[in-house]
Amino acid sequence: MSGTRITDQQVRLYMNIRKKKSQTLAAAKAGISERSARRIESAAALPSQNPRRYWSSRTNPFGDVWDAEVVPLLKGAPTLMAVTLLRKLQDDHPGRFPDGMLRTLQRHIRKWRALEGPPREVFFPQEHAPGQRGLSDFTATGELHVTVANVPFVHILYHFVLAFSRWEHVEVVEGGESFEALSKGLQNALWQAGGAPLEHRSDSLSAAFKNLTQEEDFTARYNGLLEHYGMAGTRNNRGLSHENGSVESSHRYLKEAIEQALLLRGHRDFDDRTAYEGFVREAVMRRNRRNAAAFRIERAQLQDLPRRRTTDFVEEEARVTRCGTFTLRAVLYSAPSRLIGHRLKVRLL
Repeated sequence: MSGTRITDQQVRLYMNIRKKKSQTLAAAKAGISERSARRIESAAALPSQNPRRYWSSRTNPFGDVWDAEVVPLLKGAPTLMAVTLLRKLQDDHPGRFPDGMLRTLQRHIRKWRALEGPPREVFFPQEHAPGQRGLSDFTATGELHVTVANVPFVHILYHFVLAFSRWEHVEVVEGGESFEALSKGLQNALWQAGGAPLEHRSDSLSAAFKNLTQEEDFTARYNGLLEHYGMAGTRNNRGLSHENGSVESSHRYLKEAIEQALLLRGHRDFDDRTAYEGFVREAVMRRNRRNAAAFRIERAQLQDLPRRRTTDFVEEEARVTRCGTFTLRAVLYSAPSRLIGHRLKVRLL
């Protein structure tokens, strides 16, 4: 049959039948044509012992420009896309290279990269045991263009992922990265998951503090948070966010899911922050439903939670001036006049 590769089994069947039957009948019983039967009888080997040969049935349309024009461009900028190079050739040689040649050019470029191109980065897949690792990170959301009451809503997302099951928890955060945002988001994630992994991995957390004193305070409080939940803490090397890859790669898919939900919604404005938080929560729940089976396995391996949460706020002191105001972290607040001259202890959530 034309277009169908004859198997070793068909050949053996044909040869066994051929010992007793005619060529025509043996070919019919083996499911091959008489022409193929004649070829089999003259062959000295099975089909699997004669690998197929592939050759180009057309001349290379890029032959006269490949070495002189295309290869120098690829060597100078190895990441150039085939469509970009085709547009360049179309500009330099009007009428010679129609759009239909894109696939041909892509094949030539792929072969060149395999034989002569620069080495590619090698990735080794990571295997995570259930209950072993949870990961935290913050991600920007400017590309979502969300508004609240028609005012641009400037915020980031705290994103927690269990490495084995890909179960996620997300918090809307205003005001940037801080220990308070990390502590609140992480604790909410652990209590929602119903347990704590053995290890918590984060980035270098450099954005959460601004000076040495604050860094030392942050480190002490962060270690206390981990100890409260029985987790060991690990961090990426500074500037190497890909080391937190399980959550970094999820950022893109999370924001794509939110973006698609916004497109279906038809607009990006919300009445208040609570409405937007509910919208994000729904998007995350839809993603978690896809990983429900894996999460049930991981849930059984998580550590038990302590009896209570630990603090997820910071306390600072501020003196009320004679104007009835006090300043905290460069923000001016008002206070009742009876507190003038007193020093306040303020909790920042």
